[in-house]
Amino acid sequence: MKISITHKEEMKFEAKTAKSSFIIDCPTISPIEYFLSGIITCSATDLIMMPKNQGKTVSNLVVDGEVVRAEPHPAKFTSLHLTYTFDSDADDTMAQRWVMASIETYCSTINTIRDTTKITYSVTHNGKLICENKEVISGGGSNIDMGEIEACPS
Repeated sequence: MKISITHKEEMKFEAKTAKSSFIIDCPTISPIEYFLSGIITCSATDLIMMPKNQGKTVSNLVVDGEVVRAEPHPAKFTSLHLTYTFDSDADDTMAQRWVMASIETYCSTINTIRDTTKITYSVTHNGKLICENKEVISGGGSNIDMGEIEACPS
């Protein structure tokens, strides 16, 4: 993977990838906010694709992320809490498994920070809170094999 950043004007930069380009407008949206958005979007794509591959459908998906950062600089993430809210035609156990598989196995951005950041999550499925502030065991990833899934290329 390769990305090229070009300064455009003031605090605007253009990011070019092999597939597309986009403008990063600092400080309207800071680089750390783009980073957190990427982490959340990575997991959100898993929550759409895993069910689809199992013949299930997810709708009304919202994933909120909140980080606590260390002081002083470089102000790394010390904790990340992800809140998943969605509806689906699966049972609550399967819904929570999709979230766990994303966090613990498939989402490469979450797994990039996992060894240094305490990660917790909550899930509301079909309007019912099914788990709250569940902590992810940090470090080393997981040996769970959930098979191949179609997702955004890493």
